[in-house]
Amino acid sequence: MLFNSYIFIFCFLPICIVGYFLLNKTGNYRLGHGFLLGMSLWFYGYFNPSYLLIIVSSVIINYLIYKWMKTLQHKTLLEATTENPELDILPVSSVGRLKCSKPVMILGVAINLGIIFYFKYMDFFIENVNTIAKTDWPLMHIVLPLGISFFTFQQISFIVDTYRGEVPDYGFLTYACYVTFFPQLVAGPIVTHDELIPQLKDVKKKSINWDNMAKGFYMFAMGLGKKVLLADVFGVAVNWGFEDVPSLKATNAILVMIAYYFQLYFDFSGYCDMAMGLGKMLNIDLPVNFDSPYKCFNIADFWNRWHVTLGRFFTRYVYIPLGGNRKGKVKTYVNIFIVFLLSGFWHGAAWTFVIWSVLNGIFVIITRMFKKKFDDMHPALGWMITQAFFAVSLVFFRANTIGDAIEFIKQIMYVDFTNIDVHILYAFQTPALKYFLDGTAVTNSLPFIYVGMYYFLALFIVLGFRNSHQLMASFKPSVKNMLWTAVLIAASVMSFSGISTFLYFNF
Repeated sequence: MLFNSYIFIFCFLPICIVGYFLLNKTGNYRLGHGFLLGMSLWFYGYFNPSYLLIIVSSVIINYLIYKWMKTLQHKTLLEATTENPELDILPVSSVGRLKCSKPVMILGVAINLGIIFYFKYMDFFIENVNTIAKTDWPLMHIVLPLGISFFTFQQISFIVDTYRGEVPDYGFLTYACYVTFFPQLVAGPIVTHDELIPQLKDVKKKSINWDNMAKGFYMFAMGLGKKVLLADVFGVAVNWGFEDVPSLKATNAILVMIAYYFQLYFDFSGYCDMAMGLGKMLNIDLPVNFDSPYKCFNIADFWNRWHVTLGRFFTRYVYIPLGGNRKGKVKTYVNIFIVFLLSGFWHGAAWTFVIWSVLNGIFVIITRMFKKKFDDMHPALGWMITQAFFAVSLVFFRANTIGDAIEFIKQIMYVDFTNIDVHILYAFQTPALKYFLDGTAVTNSLPFIYVGMYYFLALFIVLGFRNSHQLMASFKPSVKNMLWTAVLIAASVMSFSGISTFLYFNF
């Protein structure tokens, strides 16, 4: 189910909010958790009920692994304290480091990675084996379940934290709600147990908080507007451009590249806003996952602000265990490169994602190597270099093949800045532009001015406004905010056209 759909806004969301708080009002909070779990599973399995078997199996397997580890840890501690009573004062965290549970932790991580590999990379693996070994193995054409990378990584973090002794005892219902919590289930943020489970168990959060409800709808409306009124409009131009790369010329290629630069931003930022807003409606605070990366002056800071929780996951569970920055500069650069390489594979089973991530990793390493020079650079120049580099790198992220990406960049380099294909204008068919396109000749400058204003509007929103979580931090219910929320939701709902999934659903 999509946040930007009629059934979600007019059916699922009201039922979820009313049912959740009514059941909690009985004082039996397990009923509320059970209802929330059921709604989350309905949300996940709406388009393809077979997905439910995958996520339910994943939750059960990981919970059994978690209980196995906890049993081993408690048993070992009991034996140790019986023989040496003074060990009874050891902190819980030291118990988790006992070697008894390490094989189980490794097994759990391996099972989760194996699940991701099968569904996400099996066909990619077969294709590359066929290419290298000249074999002819048939592809399996496995359908990628929505959000499998997100909820699997979330469970990997849970298992590793259990091994480290950082996870207390949780019941199955609580754990299942934690993994399947629908606002962040299919595209993040990747939430750790200590961020979400205590909130799910907090009795104070079981009744409606009207301030939180108002904040939640305000946040949701902003995210919906970003997705429907901005990202989806730019997306039509992007699809047009990447469908026939060889026919592009410099101006068209640049316009399409910038359109994708904005589409990806507003699509993911919009999702993060809606996720945080939905959580707020249910009195749940989700972590910030998108923190104005297009305002950054260097690429290192950029990646600290883009998909924050994914970066945190790789930092905690890959970068630091590899040694982080504790073993010299060369080892630090190698660790950074490994993290970006893995991030590329995480985003998708294609070499285009790997090249995109490697390019960004190399640029991050270069900025660390020449940190003083980059720090002394004028902020405006630093911003232009950072954002231009990222926009160009996104060509590989979006292109269907490496060949298409290279051809696209070649088109940018053609010195022809006058040949604008009028078809790109039809990507921006809001009512005003449609009037210009239908009622005037294509040579008329008004449509081009209109489209130019759309690009400048997007840039102004990105750079000229506080981001959503900053606005929510200072939010106060008022008539003005209520009207703004209603207008955004109404305009977005009236602009729904077909099924427009979020880009990160594919990862």
